Amino acid sequence: MTKNEINTNTINSVCVYCGSGPGTDPKFMQAATDFGRILAEQNVGLVYGGGSIGLMGAVARGVLDNGGRVTGIIPTFLTQRENAMDQAQELIVTANMHERKQLMFDRADAFVALPGGIGTLEELVEMMTWSQLGRHTKPILVANVSHFWDPFLALLSHMRQTAFIRAELPAGVLTASRVEDILPQLRAAAHVSASTSEPVADETVTEKM
Repeated sequence: MTKNEINTNTINSVCVYCGSGPGTDPKFMQAATDFGRILAEQNVGLVYGGGSIGLMGAVARGVLDNGGRVTGIIPTFLTQRENAMDQAQELIVTANMHERKQLMFDRADAFVALPGGIGTLEELVEMMTWSQLGRHTKPILVANVSHFWDPFLALLSHMRQTAFIRAELPAGVLTASRVEDILPQLRAAAHVSASTSEPVADETVTEKM
């Protein structure tokens, strides 16, 4: 199937959250590279944190090396620390983390968390929170490479069992252990959301410091 034959009406861009380091398992970097290639082949743009190191750099290079489009969004204080990806077609430098996260939300049709650290976890959970509060209906998926996210998924289950995630509320996260399964799941979820959900008010989701 060629790029022109692929229906990307619902998922035109994906925001990827991931670590600025490589992690201990080579499969993490390989998954990031492979997912970048898949995004490019499927004509889906990458929105990400703008760095060129670790998994962040791997996913961006996977896109760029295969002719895809990349939007990097990075705050000023991280441009040197995370070596901003100058090769990206669009590199947006923000004043702070809040502006960065808002723009990443605005530019994306879906969210994917690859392995990462506290920052990755915080961004993922924030999107889940906004979804649970009804502020958006964009699909959210954790790429459970080498079972990296198993402890987090177990915690979500524990929260539901102890009634801190109420039975009538979805946990708001999809899972995939293979990067090849990510886009099909996101597209299926976006289709269901579009056909069953009430429209969400068109307003900017913001947080105050």
